[in-house]
Amino acid sequence: MVPVLLIPAIGVGLYILLYYNLIRGRQCKSEQSLRGKTVIVTGGNVGIGKMTALDMAKRGARVILACRNQETAEAAAYDIRRLSGNNEVLFMKLDLASMASIRSFCITFLQSEPRLDILINNAGLSAKGKTLDGFNMVFGVNHLGHFLLTYLLLDRLKQCTPSRIVVLASNAHKWGRINFKNLNPAGETWLEMFRTYSDSKLANVLFARELANQLQGTEVTCYSVHPGVVLTNLGRSLPYWLQVALFPLLWLFLRTPMDGAQTSIYCAVEEGIEQYSGRYFSNCQVQQVKSHARDDAVAKKLWEASEDLLSLK
Repeated sequence: MVPVLLIPAIGVGLYILLYYNLIRGRQCKSEQSLRGKTVIVTGGNVGIGKMTALDMAKRGARVILACRNQETAEAAAYDIRRLSGNNEVLFMKLDLASMASIRSFCITFLQSEPRLDILINNAGLSAKGKTLDGFNMVFGVNHLGHFLLTYLLLDRLKQCTPSRIVVLASNAHKWGRINFKNLNPAGETWLEMFRTYSDSKLANVLFARELANQLQGTEVTCYSVHPGVVLTNLGRSLPYWLQVALFPLLWLFLRTPMDGAQTSIYCAVEEGIEQYSGRYFSNCQVQQVKSHARDDAVAKKLWEASEDLLSLK
């Protein structure tokens, strides 16, 4: 009987060692206070975004949950206020698939909020279809939506220096490419969707690089981050049968949203990383990326192409 009971005990022990040494990743150790600071977290109603917002609130920041779904966002704001003891957590409507919604959000925010110290571009998706403005849904939300949001809020960030911008990217950027001949693919098949997701994550990394170049001397710094492979609702658009089939495996071997939020939190609060503005972080450490993800000429061209697509020039 003893050997029979010993087998699952050993299995549990090995899993715990595996999780804490390989899956969980590094934790942000900074105790930096954010009292008197204002933070925007896009997609702050669920997953990594909600855990990031919770941490910001625990540090005393005024936290704006910039989200599309009012019901889940207001519920998240209530949860975060309760768990953090910080009542300055509120929801503001933002649909990154609508340029009109982004502009409306920025007008409302700039009229009602005197500060912006940290902008965390956390929201993202992997889905078929087009945005309200006719852009590929994945590229439109993950890159263009956050590009416009950041563009419109830059002056307020410059007024509140030292300030920071954190862009949630992914290791999927390694398989991405920027096809300037077709920045708006159809995205109608699952294969196109997955390809465009990688492309959008590469765009996130390149956006942070070019943004850092443009912000030199302003005391506004920016960082792109890889959260690890996290159990979130990013795959909510996958077929239901596939979600059900994968869930047990994903639950065991993916990071929790709080563990996945650690590098975003690190880049938002860690002191002394300003010299790494524009760089890519993973596991709370700066990481070297492959040459195609640190090509400043491509990063600048992508910036200009994004301005053209959004009619910002």
